[in-house]
Amino acid sequence: MAFQLVVLYHHPESTAAFDKHYDETHAPLAALLPGLRAYTVQRPAAAPSAERPAYHLVAVLTFDDEAAFNAAMGSEQGAAAVADLGNFAGAGATMLTGPAGQVL
Repeated sequence: MAFQLVVLYHHPESTAAFDKHYDETHAPLAALLPGLRAYTVQRPAAAPSAERPAYHLVAVLTFDDEAAFNAAMGSEQGAAAVADLGNFAGAGATMLTGPAGQVL
């Protein structure tokens, strides 16, 4: 069963600086994770009421299984991606991991 890492990035002080670093540095680092099968990013839009979304950016990284995820995070590339978080995600990020199934 597929295994996912979902990262919910909190709103940064400077969205321009965050987005530049994420797009030009962090995403390319994360894309190098061994065994990565899919990697999607969403920048949530404001609700129709113009209410700010709960998160600035949501990243979903998918691996074949939990063993592949653990191997990726234990790799040199995994260490580099984790170490880079401090360079742009000062507002914090919530990380969720677990098996992923498809409903539809």
